[in-house]
Amino acid sequence: MNTHPAPTPDVTVIGIGADGWDGLAPAARDAVMGAGVVIGGGRQLALVPDDCPAQRVAWPTPLRPAVPGLLEAHRGRRIAVLASGDPMFYGIGRTLTELLGTPPRILPHPSSLSYACARLGWAVEETEVVTVVGRPLARIAAALHDGRRLLVLSSGADTPAEVAALLRDRGFGPSRMRVLEQLGSQGEHCVEGGADHWDAPPGDPLNVIAVDCRRAPDALRLGAVPGLPDAAYEHDGQLTKRHVRAATLGALAPAPGELLWDVGGGSGSIAVEWMRTHPSCRALTVERDPVRAERIARNADRLGVPALRVVTGAAPAALAQLPSPDAVFIGGGLTAPGLLAACWDALAPGGRLVANTVTLESEALLADWYRRHGGELVRLAVAHAVPVGGFTGWRQAMPVTQWAVVKSASAPVNTPPGAAT
Repeated sequence: MNTHPAPTPDVTVIGIGADGWDGLAPAARDAVMGAGVVIGGGRQLALVPDDCPAQRVAWPTPLRPAVPGLLEAHRGRRIAVLASGDPMFYGIGRTLTELLGTPPRILPHPSSLSYACARLGWAVEETEVVTVVGRPLARIAAALHDGRRLLVLSSGADTPAEVAALLRDRGFGPSRMRVLEQLGSQGEHCVEGGADHWDAPPGDPLNVIAVDCRRAPDALRLGAVPGLPDAAYEHDGQLTKRHVRAATLGALAPAPGELLWDVGGGSGSIAVEWMRTHPSCRALTVERDPVRAERIARNADRLGVPALRVVTGAAPAALAQLPSPDAVFIGGGLTAPGLLAACWDALAPGGRLVANTVTLESEALLADWYRRHGGELVRLAVAHAVPVGGFTGWRQAMPVTQWAVVKSASAPVNTPPGAAT
């Protein structure tokens, strides 16, 4: 019986630009000409010269599920994979590295980002990049800040008009747009104009959109840190208010790549602002009211985090089978039997839990958990200045009791019976 693992497929990934075969370095040309099979998109395969002896294989759709089977079908042959520009910049290089477990040989070409910044005179390290290739257009909204430079990796000829419409809708109509087509080829072309008055017809599908972000004077200002204005959200009153929200996100301490459970989502503000802290942050929100669940999805879309997952159902039952969180926020339903225990048990050591309440019953529950598990128990009080006759006075909002804790390695896996009621 052969116990040796199958050899890793012989794969070389070659980046190729709109300048085609002539733009490839000698090593890249040799890799293609010496391959037994060349795999790529139809546009890339059409750039390979006719005298290349390799078998040509086009990627099927959807691509990722087909990759393992294609590699296995051609195991033992030298495989050349063609990719647009830099294969590790939103390209097939990452997918192949994840599937193979080790990086294949990669021969990059200048990316569309490099070409665009070179043409515009923009510093690459100061340019925000958002791709809408196979991703929702709404992701752009999270990157809109007055005075910033943004590059949008387009999904086709219609994307520029769609971007212009989004900019107008989000209060960035004064922004200047430039559509850079066929970058790196002899057919390079640039179309420019303002988003407010964009009327250019669809052009070449191979394009990148450069945006000089300018916020309209009357548009709501959305900052880069938690604590967005309450007016940024559609809500029915079930909203963690701005100042408490900022303190809550500070206690949750989001870090890149982490997953949040937002239990009792309300308007989704905590999950939305968790995801806005970094593009790789993930969140799911659990909300039992279907109307509010739909509202959360609209808020997430408008504020640039359409990947927020909304789970409609009552906790703790709705928490079953969800991926393990790095942090949990409980904004409602604390006295539901078993809810706090279920959230606690879902956390690995080092995970964070933050719970807010305004009721005496839930406050007593948090005080008991604080006594047994430590952490911080604080009361947040906010007052707003309001007219009092011809003068000004303070109107106190309901105080919020907040328990924030990091689960220790020695914490019990299951809480004592009755502790969550």
